Amino acid sequence: MTNTPDRNFDDLAEHFSHKIYGGLKGKIRLAILSGDLAPVIEQLTHARKKPLRILDVAGGLGQLSIQFAQQGHLVTVNDISSVMLGVARDKAREAGVEDRITWHCGPYQDLSDMALGSFDLVMCHALLEWLQNPELLIPALEPLVTNDGCLSLCFYNPASIVYRNLMRGNFDRVNYAQQYMPDRGSLTPHNPCSLEQVRAWLAQSRFDIQKVSGLRVFSDYVLEKRGGNLLPEQVLAMELMYASQEPYKWMGRYLHVVATKSHVSYS
Repeated sequence: MTNTPDRNFDDLAEHFSHKIYGGLKGKIRLAILSGDLAPVIEQLTHARKKPLRILDVAGGLGQLSIQFAQQGHLVTVNDISSVMLGVARDKAREAGVEDRITWHCGPYQDLSDMALGSFDLVMCHALLEWLQNPELLIPALEPLVTNDGCLSLCFYNPASIVYRNLMRGNFDRVNYAQQYMPDRGSLTPHNPCSLEQVRAWLAQSRFDIQKVSGLRVFSDYVLEKRGGNLLPEQVLAMELMYASQEPYKWMGRYLHVVATKSHVSYS
């Protein structure tokens, strides 16, 4: 197995399961990702006329993988964390789709040596910003995507660090927001990548961006909750409404990019 200094979330599996994905933040994330990917899945399935091959890189707790396996697709889930994969397998077993999912525990760097073939859809969510060498990720994923397939890439938006500190009056932190190194238990990434960097890396690997959405474009910035912000259902509805609208999407805490190696447009 490849030696890697990249972040392993064994120590935070329970935190992800209960405090993140069990709450409103997780519901927003899954709702936007599912909404963005639904037309991609539909169009690719129509074109293939058979179940899709889907790869979930750094799949964590496997929510989307389980969802797509329930739709009949064949999914491979990779994660460096054996603890996270263990939880995901339990959830897949409960959903009755464990046999439709192939599991691989190890760093993403191992995937290129496994003769997996190519996939109709490769998902890679919240990995880029935790890598020591993030510029190597997209070139490594490119051969795993079919020529007319799709890459779903979700990553932390460093502009949100600056904006959040501006909102809170932490002006002394703004100038070094990019160099801020949170402690190991923090979920603020150590190495966030700008949209401009990601655009360049995608172009270099022959990916065309079809759609960009923002995850949590306003709810993370609310200082005093009142009115609709006290009602999770309304917050979710508003996040969904503005996730793909200019200019609000660019302030998302995370950005979701849907890109293809062809010029097929998903809307």
